[in-house]
Amino acid sequence: MESEEPSPPFRVSSTVAALRFALRRDAENHAEAERADSGERSAGDRDKLWFKESSAKNLRNRDFLAPNTVLSTLYAGGQVPSAVLSRIRSLCGAGVLPVSGCEVTAEGLRVSVSRSEAFGGVLCGMTAYLRPAAQRQGRVLINCPALHAKQAPPTPDSLTLGQLRTVLIADHIAALLRRQGYSVSFCPALPEESDIISFLRTLGIDWPAASVSWTNEEREEEMRSVLEKCIYREREGERWKRGSRGEEMEGVDGGMKEELKINLKRVMEEVELQGYDPSLGTCTVQREALCHLAHLDRATADFPVSMATVLHVTSCQDEFRQQQTAMLWRATGATATQRLVICGPVKTPGTQMSSAQYLQLRRAQMKEASEMKYGDQVEGQTWDDIIRVMTCATVRFELLSTVHTSPVTLDVQREGGVSTKGPRGGVFVMYNCARLHTLFSSYEKGVEQGLYPEVPAGTELDFSALKEEGEWLLLFNYLIPFSELVDQSAQALEAEGGGARVNLRTEQVCRFLVSLSKDFSSYYNRVHVLGEPLPHLFNQMFCRLFLLRALRELYHSALHSLNLPPIPQL
Repeated sequence: MESEEPSPPFRVSSTVAALRFALRRDAENHAEAERADSGERSAGDRDKLWFKESSAKNLRNRDFLAPNTVLSTLYAGGQVPSAVLSRIRSLCGAGVLPVSGCEVTAEGLRVSVSRSEAFGGVLCGMTAYLRPAAQRQGRVLINCPALHAKQAPPTPDSLTLGQLRTVLIADHIAALLRRQGYSVSFCPALPEESDIISFLRTLGIDWPAASVSWTNEEREEEMRSVLEKCIYREREGERWKRGSRGEEMEGVDGGMKEELKINLKRVMEEVELQGYDPSLGTCTVQREALCHLAHLDRATADFPVSMATVLHVTSCQDEFRQQQTAMLWRATGATATQRLVICGPVKTPGTQMSSAQYLQLRRAQMKEASEMKYGDQVEGQTWDDIIRVMTCATVRFELLSTVHTSPVTLDVQREGGVSTKGPRGGVFVMYNCARLHTLFSSYEKGVEQGLYPEVPAGTELDFSALKEEGEWLLLFNYLIPFSELVDQSAQALEAEGGGARVNLRTEQVCRFLVSLSKDFSSYYNRVHVLGEPLPHLFNQMFCRLFLLRALRELYHSALHSLNLPPIPQL
C-alpha cells in the first residue's frame, strides 16, 4: 500500500488567505465585494482584513481577529452572515491551521485555532518548519566595496565600524539566500593568509581568498579597453559641459595612459534603470574603478546571465560612488541585475575606534563578565571557544539588529561591560540556547539513572496537555512563522519595480531571536519541565520536551543564518 503524502506545514499566510476568502460577502453582495477586493482596495488593504495576534494577553481568547471596522465595510451594520461563520468554522486547505471556533465580539470577529491539533501537527513534523517555504534557483554575487583595495588590501585596523557592518550584513544575506536555494559567492577575493582574512574568520566569516601572487592587471587592461571602445565614451569636443558631483570618480590616478571619461547618464537613460541618482553625469575612470570592475568581471565570468543578480552591499557614504561603479560596469556590457543594499553609519559617541579595537574591547568585556559570573572555571580551550563565540554573537547582534538603512550607535566605553544577564542581544540569546542544551543533558542523565523513560513517538502523546499560555505563544509566534519570516529576504530580492535599492530586512533574524529568548526565558523560569518521575505526569513532560526540542532546533537554524554555532553549556 502506498504511503500517504505528509501534510503540508501550517502557514500563517495560508491561514490568513483562507480566512480572507471566507470573509467575502454572500452572493447578493459578492460582485461589490469583488470590486472592493480587487480594485478599490490595494493588496496591503486586503491583507488588513485579518490580524494575527501575538501578545500573550490577546492570545488568551483569540488567535486571529477581523476588526469591526472591516466588518462594517463588508456587511451592512457589521452583521456577519451565518453562512460566513459556518465557512470559517469549517476552514480547511493546504497549510491552513485548524479552527476550533469563531464568534463576533465587541472587538470584531475573532477566530481560535485548535491548539492540540496545531501542537501535534507542528511538533511531529518539525523538519518542515525549518525548511524554506519555497526553494529557489539562481546565482547571486554579493559585492562588498569596503573590501576592495584602494592602494593596498584593508586591514583590521583600517576597516571602519561602518565598513565592518557592511561585511557582516553581506555575510548574513549570503546565509539567508543559500538557505533558500540560491548559489551565492562573494567579491572581491582577498589575499590568503592576510590579516583581514584572519580577522573575518575570527568573526565566523568565510570570505574567499586568492594567492598573494595573483594579479588582476590583465583583466583591468581589458576593462579599460572595453570602456575606450564603448559608445558611452566622451572624447574632446563631445563632452557635455555641466556641473555635477558625478563628473569624476574619486581615486588615485595609478599611471593611467590618458584621461578616459564615460557618460553615465546616457548609460542610465538608455537601459532605463530606475532609482539611480539623477546627478550621475560624466566620470573620469581611475585605476581604482578599473580594479573594482576587473574583480566583478572575474567573479561573474561563469554566471548564467539570465539568472544572475549582483548585490552591492555598501555604506550610505559610498552609495554614490557605488552607483558610478555599477553604471561603469553596465557600460562595459555587463547585463546582470544590479541592486544596492545601503547600510547606515555606525556611531561611537565620544571616541573613534577601528574594527580591530572594537572586537578586542568586546572580547575583553566578555571575558571579564564571564570571570565575574563563573570565577575560576573560566580557563582552558573550552572557555576560550565559548568567549570567542559569545564575542562574535555580541558583535553580530549589535550591528545587525537595526534596520540596515538606519544608523547604529554603539556604547564602546571600557567600563560599560557586556552583561551575561538580561535581554541584551547576542549574549542573552546564546545563554538561552545553552539552557536548552542543559535541560536535555539533565533529562538524558535521568534516563540513564532510570528516573525517566525514553520519549515516545509524538503519535503516542496527547498534546492537549500543553495548556500553559507560554507554550502556545512559543508555537504560534515562533515555531510556525519562522520559515516564512526568513523567506522574506528572497521575496524582496525577487520583487520587481523596486529601483536600484533593495531592503532585505536583515534585522529580522536577530530581533526574532531576542524576542524568542525573552518569551522562552519567561516560560522556562515559570514552568518546571522535568517533574517528579511519576507515570501520570509523563505525558505532559514528554509534550513539553517535544516543544523544547523543536525550540532547540529552531535556535540552531536561526543561529546558522548568522554563522553562530550553538554553545552546549554556559
